[in-house]
Amino acid sequence: MQRGNLDDLLVFFAVGHERSFTKAAAKLGVSQSALSHTIRALEARLGVRLLTRTTRSVSPTEAGERLLLTIGPRFEEIASELRAIRELRDKPAGTIRITATEYAADTILLPKLTKFLRTYPDIKVEIVIDYGLTDIVAQRYDAGVRSGEQVAKDMIAVRIAPDMRMAVVGAPSYFKARAEPKKPQDLVDHNCIMLRLPTYGGLYAWEFEKNGRELRVRVDGQLTYNTTAQMLNAALAGLGLAYVPEGLARCHFAKKRLRRVLEEWCPPYSGYHLYYPSRRQPSAAFALLVDALRHRQGADKRQ
Repeated sequence: MQRGNLDDLLVFFAVGHERSFTKAAAKLGVSQSALSHTIRALEARLGVRLLTRTTRSVSPTEAGERLLLTIGPRFEEIASELRAIRELRDKPAGTIRITATEYAADTILLPKLTKFLRTYPDIKVEIVIDYGLTDIVAQRYDAGVRSGEQVAKDMIAVRIAPDMRMAVVGAPSYFKARAEPKKPQDLVDHNCIMLRLPTYGGLYAWEFEKNGRELRVRVDGQLTYNTTAQMLNAALAGLGLAYVPEGLARCHFAKKRLRRVLEEWCPPYSGYHLYYPSRRQPSAAFALLVDALRHRQGADKRQ
């Protein structure tokens, strides 16, 4: 059907439904004369009269009534679907895919998502644990979560957590046979629990800083993992030293399950940021998620 024919049917439906050219014209926002012209043209194409006009009323003919009964329900269905689509604007929905480290997913994303997902039941969030610097565009992620220093310059970055610190930790049982390291270089003589980074396929070199002096130490040891939670468990078991986020190990310090060393070499650094391509056009669901995750001073506990 040509677009003009559909428009003519819409005009006929309005006039037939309202039983008035005046009311139909006001509803459609056009003149009465334009409606009359459209109805006459439609009747001419169909070869049958659709409306009976008098000075006081408009009523459908038998053919017109049949046409109204045929197209009326369909136009109502279309209007209903359009209303439902408009409601999606006020009821955000969709799936958002995020790549994050295990620690960020557990300590930052999960607590904030708890309230968010209950508020917006039609929004779904998929979190993929990954310690590599994943290309979120190529891998079709909506966003990633990494520390501020790791976010590429061409990305939009939104802080979602306060500054963080790393910690070198070991169990008391480990230090029974080993002296505590006094400087980062001493770590080469220790059994360290290592982290493999999938992006480069290599082992993470532990990074330190003190008084503006930066050091990277390539440690060695018997155990290698690709997540920090397992590294912490190995340290608790006395199998070596682990380099993990301070917040992950903090609860074990007071209970003396872990001992911290080289603390002065572990200054704060930029905390977790949510990042996504600058050319992305955020959906309503994604914009709401960004706002829910955004770090607000004093609102989030220090990690």
